[in-house]
Amino acid sequence: MARKSKKKPSKKKKPAPHRPKTAKTTKSAKPAHAAGTDPKRVAAILAKLDEAYGNATCELRHENAFQLLISTILSAQCTDVRVNLVAETLYKKYPDPKAFAYATPGELEQDIRPTGFFRNKTRSVMGASKAIIEQFGGQVPRTMEEILTLPGVARKTANVVLGTAYGIASGVVVDTHVLRLSNRLDLSRNEDAKKVEQDLMNIIPHEKWIQFSHQLIWHGRRICHARKPKCIECNMESLCYAKDKTI
Repeated sequence: MARKSKKKPSKKKKPAPHRPKTAKTTKSAKPAHAAGTDPKRVAAILAKLDEAYGNATCELRHENAFQLLISTILSAQCTDVRVNLVAETLYKKYPDPKAFAYATPGELEQDIRPTGFFRNKTRSVMGASKAIIEQFGGQVPRTMEEILTLPGVARKTANVVLGTAYGIASGVVVDTHVLRLSNRLDLSRNEDAKKVEQDLMNIIPHEKWIQFSHQLIWHGRRICHARKPKCIECNMESLCYAKDKTI
């Protein structure tokens, strides 16, 4: 009779030493509000802007709200200087909304070609002109809600027209200059134009919204350039938190 083989007893594994779980480290998020928005500091910035640019205004040449609307649409990704050059002959050829609304698209494209993105801008200009005729009696609307219904019009364009043509402060114009300077001055830490506008509306007095926009745009064009800002000429240098200061 064959003997049954005895099974060797299995070795018991030693339990792993207990190690307390450690919390995962996460990068701390930026505060929701900028550190430089102390009311006294904001007031000092506004005073400096008044000192340097007390007469700042929109640099797009226009004779009425409609011309300003069209020029602002054309100014997207284009300088005011170039738009003004185009406008010299444009408004003689197309003096009112009806002339733009029923223009020959190909011809209008060539007329505004120097401003860039001329096909998209032609659609916006013609669409906005038709809407003004059909929905608003030939007049550029005076409320944010209504003007935003026009083709090619977003908050920046709406704020320019309402503030400059009608003196209505519905918001703060946030173009590339205002966005850049708001970050450099630590008035906002957002990169999205709508969020930057909201940040500025929360800290800038309502009665200063229109003028503040013009002043910051002027400062961005003349001193606080995207590359190589002229910090040595800036009267706000002592209030500036920018990492790319040149002094």
